[in-house]
Amino acid sequence: MGTETVDRTVADEPDHLILQARNVDFDWTDLPMHWVDGDPFTTHVFNVMHILLPAGEDWFVDTFKEALPLIDDEQLRADVAGFIGQEAMHSAAHSGVLVHLKAKGLDPTPYTDQMNWLFETLLGPRPLTAGRQENYLIERLALIAAIEHVTAFLGDWVLNARALDTAGVHPTMLDLLRWHGSEEVEHRSVAYDVLRYFDKRESRRLRTQLVATPALVYLWIRGTRFLMANDPELAHLAHHRRRPHVADFRAAGRRGVLPTTTGLVRRMSRYFRRGYHPSQEGSTAQAVAYLASSPAARAAVR
Repeated sequence: MGTETVDRTVADEPDHLILQARNVDFDWTDLPMHWVDGDPFTTHVFNVMHILLPAGEDWFVDTFKEALPLIDDEQLRADVAGFIGQEAMHSAAHSGVLVHLKAKGLDPTPYTDQMNWLFETLLGPRPLTAGRQENYLIERLALIAAIEHVTAFLGDWVLNARALDTAGVHPTMLDLLRWHGSEEVEHRSVAYDVLRYFDKRESRRLRTQLVATPALVYLWIRGTRFLMANDPELAHLAHHRRRPHVADFRAAGRRGVLPTTTGLVRRMSRYFRRGYHPSQEGSTAQAVAYLASSPAARAAVR
């Protein structure tokens, strides 16, 4: 995607992995506010993950826990259990960055409160009759499958974005991005397979992606605007210079430190192909290889 150099691990793809949560230990004590050197915009585009994902991934976990007792397929049940463990760990890891941002003077609470309302109240459990309750559950599973398509190809992108290695990205944050991206690639098929277990119709799968993708784009833009507007290290700048612009995104894409617009559209659109399956996104072998070498994972073992 974009200008990144693809450097995949050359290995046979494993048939099936037992998904498991991995302990990690990220040390944020020396993380600067703008951890992409001299680039507040790109820093905050990535930082949206920290204010958006904890609530979203907690919602994934709660929804899958609701679905788990209804799944009879033992292999799928095991995959769901592993997915739940990994997503819970992702939420905790990103929440740790929020503590650091607040200590630096950027309080994320106004935005995270909105995300908590979105996932806990708007998309949370509802007192419905049995039939409507199951349909509502499947609708949420379809939304998660659509979102997991996006996280899978973004995980693949960050693993192969070689420009990030030379752009002055703080090494601990780069490790977080690639550790998380690797697990997204590793479990990329689970949400889709759960949806297909409950509903094999194409109509719901495609319809929910038409909702999920614009919503994600909107939330990401709002999050970037919020972070730049409230960044104390940008307070001396004129208002228009603190606002993100499409030109900033395109420039970052050309440098390879963010995906390109064309690349994003191309990867998002794959979900609408006949015969689509998430296994087509990324390499499990490459993801597992990174997870074995992740400094945060190795630090947790030590």
